[in-house]
Amino acid sequence: MKRTHSCGGLRLAQAGQEVHLAGWVSGRRDHGGVIFIDLRDREGVTQVVFNPALAPEVSALAHGLRSEFVVQVTGKVSPRPEGTKNATLATGEIEVLASGLQVLNPSETPPFPLDEEGVNEDLRLRYRYLDLRRPAMAEALRARHRAALAIRHYMDEKGFYEIETPVLFKSTPEGAREYLVPSRLNPGKFYALPQSPQQFKQLLMVGGAEKYFQIARCFRDEDLRADRQPEFTQIDIEMSFIGREDIYALIEGLVKRVWKEVKGVEIAVPFPRVTYREAMDTYGTDKPDRRYGLKLADLTEAFRNSSFKVFQSAVAAGGVVKAFNAKGLAVITTGQIEDLTNLAKSHGAKGLAWIKVEKGEWKSPIVKFFSDAEKKALTETLGVEEGDLILFGGDQWVAACEVLGLVRIRCADYLEKLGKLKKDPAQLDFHWVIDFPLLRKDPEHPNMVASHHPFTAPVQEDLPLLESQPEKVRGQHYDLVLNGVELGGGSIRIHQGKVQDKIFREILKLPGDIVQSRFGYMVEALQFGAPPHGGIALGFDRLMALLLGHESIRDVIAFPKNARGQDVMSGAPAEATARQLKEIHIKSETIPGV
Repeated sequence: MKRTHSCGGLRLAQAGQEVHLAGWVSGRRDHGGVIFIDLRDREGVTQVVFNPALAPEVSALAHGLRSEFVVQVTGKVSPRPEGTKNATLATGEIEVLASGLQVLNPSETPPFPLDEEGVNEDLRLRYRYLDLRRPAMAEALRARHRAALAIRHYMDEKGFYEIETPVLFKSTPEGAREYLVPSRLNPGKFYALPQSPQQFKQLLMVGGAEKYFQIARCFRDEDLRADRQPEFTQIDIEMSFIGREDIYALIEGLVKRVWKEVKGVEIAVPFPRVTYREAMDTYGTDKPDRRYGLKLADLTEAFRNSSFKVFQSAVAAGGVVKAFNAKGLAVITTGQIEDLTNLAKSHGAKGLAWIKVEKGEWKSPIVKFFSDAEKKALTETLGVEEGDLILFGGDQWVAACEVLGLVRIRCADYLEKLGKLKKDPAQLDFHWVIDFPLLRKDPEHPNMVASHHPFTAPVQEDLPLLESQPEKVRGQHYDLVLNGVELGGGSIRIHQGKVQDKIFREILKLPGDIVQSRFGYMVEALQFGAPPHGGIALGFDRLMALLLGHESIRDVIAFPKNARGQDVMSGAPAEATARQLKEIHIKSETIPGV
């Protein structure tokens, strides 16, 4: 069996040549005894003609062909007759006049049409091996390969080594639940699958590798959504003797290379820088989508002495009053207002204040509490006009910003459906978010916790505040954001053992035994001449989804899990046998004898 060409490779230049093709029958048409099939492989589609006047026996055999049969075809390349060319196909100017046909394998009728969109995702995942034949999935796999190749070539040019790190590691607190793996040879002890190679890549810097990268598999036992999978891939990078600007320049060049080689699109660099404070203040999130307006405004001073007690008490408690104008959204329904209110409540707000401007009148249960000065401040600050919807948040700064940030995104969705706003996926708003707080308060912990991770170095000029006002200390942490999606983040690391130990024990107030058991080797390693270093990790799956215009990363992963973390094709996760559990010293309340 041989192929002389792929099904996407023939052109007019091959007219008159005898060729051998192999692939899947994508479609079959009977035109008065002349059979036409679309023969598909991963490179494209070629039209094959079985004409009984030219090859009667072969044409008779072609009558039995059905969708997804695997066949080999021999024939002569011929220009298509005038009026039958297909400009949508790369091979649309030619066809193959068949003189030979071999059925390599018949196929059952597929459970769903492979040429249709909108098929139920669980059905597609159940038969993923068929779903992968669809052109969109084939293109995703091809683009993913090309992107990985571009990354490796770029990083090699920049002097980086690709180094693998262990998948069986130890449990460390990095912000998400881990997958544990029992050790048969060490009863009662467990490995943890790594959430990232964070500690290993820092140890590689201590070891003198200087420039490391890895397209790494990572694991997090999180609740799933469109941009999360229990196992995922990240572009992991660490460098020695660098500062933040070096990271920015490296990653901007990497992104530029990937978009150019995979999509043929030129990306403008350098990317804008947005501080964490500015992002939260203006958009209500540290990963803002800046392709549309709906910017948040601060009205704290205007409502400091308001008769509306909700706002007045929020300001008196040291909080803020924030608002934004969803221009043109006064047409919102009562049900949609309830949807926005429930969204706000689900994230800690007690409610959601709003004003509609309709027929020259401000309509809202709260307007009667507003003074003329407060109305004037709203009108001037937000540019209030007929047809607008004003939404408010009154709370502590972070809480007010975050709630309005979520409401802003939902309002943008409503406006887009109404045709009053467009979030153009072709508009690429890359930007860095910088100057995050090093530490944050967590209601589930009595002490402050690391905003990023405990290895992040403080901004040098903020070091004097570390003990007296730790909440004001900025970290050397940076996130790369594209169109409201965090592509990745990283930081300059703490490279001095004494400073790292101080952060663990005195600032985060971790017990000494916890520090020793979980991070003792890290603190020790930093005492042996660790160089200044920093790095970043980019979500490869998220990058590919944005690159190809998919909403879900499941559409750019060959064999993903569904929203419940299940592989519905193979049936994973599955039950273990009693013997397997005994071998790894695990007791079970549901399996007899274990």
